[in-house]
Amino acid sequence: MSTTNTTFSETPFFRRVRGEAGRMTWLGVALLVLGICALAFPEFATFVATFFVGWVLIIAGVASIFGSFSIRGTGPFFGALLFGLLSLACGVFLLFRPGVGMLFLTLIVGVLFMLQGAAETFLAFEARPSSGWGWMLVSAIASVLVAILILAGWPGTSLITLGVLMGVNFITSGVAHLSIANSVRKELKAA
Repeated sequence: MSTTNTTFSETPFFRRVRGEAGRMTWLGVALLVLGICALAFPEFATFVATFFVGWVLIIAGVASIFGSFSIRGTGPFFGALLFGLLSLACGVFLLFRPGVGMLFLTLIVGVLFMLQGAAETFLAFEARPSSGWGWMLVSAIASVLVAILILAGWPGTSLITLGVLMGVNFITSGVAHLSIANSVRKELKAA
């Protein structure tokens, strides 16, 4: 049985990104700045997220409505048409009633985190003999705790929850991109 130790510079991933360290750095910095801004102004970030979701639903609704007319059969046609109309209506509602939209989006995020925590708990115990199952359990517990915090504070937390979550996500993504770009640069200097 032979084992090979590959270095980072020998991986397919490194070969794909070696010329992109500069772009990854700029992306990391941009995400980091956006994340800090979202944490500094969570209400504004939540408002922006609500409008973004509203526009995504409007675009998806219009596309689904147009697409439904290419579907054969009464049931599938009306199902696609109904989905499109509901998406469009929800999007318009979010744009014209962003305060109420923030309430419901926050509630949905809380419920999704709770479901994610439950699924990750089952997955962790399913993977229990393998190394790393503990990290899945930690993630599950964190998801459930965040869900409890969101839902226990609802509706009062609705103004800041999405903004804080976006901020944390952007910061961690920015740090990850900066870390990878730094690793690529180190490997290029060593080569």
